Amino acid sequence: MSDIQLPAYANALGIRLHEMEDGVPVLTVDFGPSVEGRPAHYHGGATAGLLENAGYAALRARLEADGRDAQLKPVNITVQYLSAGKSHASFAKGRITRIGRRNANLTVEAWQDNRDRPIASAVMNILMAEVA
Repeated sequence: MSDIQLPAYANALGIRLHEMEDGVPVLTVDFGPSVEGRPAHYHGGATAGLLENAGYAALRARLEADGRDAQLKPVNITVQYLSAGKSHASFAKGRITRIGRRNANLTVEAWQDNRDRPIASAVMNILMAEVA
């Protein structure tokens, strides 16, 4: 999955693959007009978009590794904003906390300079509809 396909919304925000870490994509987005909210800060929706896309990318990587093809449908996504994203690059990585046949639960964290000081986190519950 080194050449991951991101949806149009991610591309519009400028979200891209930063690196693969233990088989899990780490996504990044540079600060700029497409993600700016108040001056010199990320818009909350852009931060949530980064978190959501990182979660889906982590789940797609796992499904691909398991040889599964599924359509992903959000059941619930809860975002917690922990501190303001400043005017430099942000990163996000998802972690699968549970995966079954039909449902997956993930946690995602976004950070800037220091991974130990996240700017936002999310919990995602995703329905996986197998593609026939």
